[in-house]
Parts: sequence; C-alpha cells; structure tokens
Amino acid sequence: MTGKIKYQFTAPPWQYQGPGGWWFVTLPQEISAEIRTHLKEFEEGWGRLKATAQINTFHWETAIWFDTQAQSYLLPLKAEVRKKEAIVLGKTLEVIIWV
Repeated sequence: MTGKIKYQFTAPPWQYQGPGGWWFVTLPQEISAEIRTHLKEFEEGWGRLKATAQINTFHWETAIWFDTQAQSYLLPLKAEVRKKEAIVLGKTLEVIIWV
C-alpha cells in the first residue's frame, strides 16, 4: 500500500433498499471530510475515489463513493467480500482503507 494514506475505523454494514440491494459501510464523517479535503481532485465521476480495502484478512481493490446526503464516503461490499468474511447486517466491522 506504498504511497497511500491508511484509515482505520469500525462501522456496521447496511443494505440499500433500492434496486440491486447493494451493501455498504459508511466511512465516519471526520475521515470522509479529511479525505475529501486532501484528495477531492483525484475523484472520478460521481465522487468515485480508488481505494484498497481490508476487512479481517481479506484485501481487495475497490473504490469509495461520496454520498452528498450523508456527507460521507461509502464503501461497497461485494458478495464475494461478504461471503468470505461472513459479514451480516448490523454487526460492526473493523475496516481499513488506503486511498
């Protein structure tokens, strides 16, 4: 993860109630504000920022997305990640991201 900034936090996963039912973890507002202040210029369309994430021992390349309503970035949790780490709704996760 050389050259990337590391952020570590805990948060529960939640599921979007619209089409597709995507699962997410919302980054804390303080961390989101810091990332947005320093890295907004690197965002791609719709507030997308490339990142590497880790939950337990599972690492994956992903992106975080800025949610203007929540004023926080969202980390999507693909089915592969949820299955590999036995993630369930409501159970707090320890998450590490590098951006």
